[in-house]
Amino acid sequence: MSEHIDITDANFETEVLESQIPVLLDFWASWCGPCKMIGPFIEQLASEYSGRVKVGKVNVDEAGEISSSHGIVSIPTLVVYKNGQIVNQAVGAFPKQSIEALFKDFLD
Repeated sequence: MSEHIDITDANFETEVLESQIPVLLDFWASWCGPCKMIGPFIEQLASEYSGRVKVGKVNVDEAGEISSSHGIVSIPTLVVYKNGQIVNQAVGAFPKQSIEALFKDFLD
């Protein structure tokens, strides 16, 4: 069972900006090979950190407003939010430990 949340233009403010816990956003697309490579890591982290980190997936083909406002030009792009602010981000495919390192310092 998936633990991630599909982030859309409609729920971005509620799920990300107003979140009480850190949020890891994965900007991806179904046609993106590197996105498919890190997908299982994203799902594992969503499960392992359930309740401590919110994991959201943003399909760049469907959430154009969010993608545009974040200046997404390459995917996968990972963005970490805390208290409604971007606190970390990375572009590219990374091993699970590197993805985890993006948000670990921001856990309460």
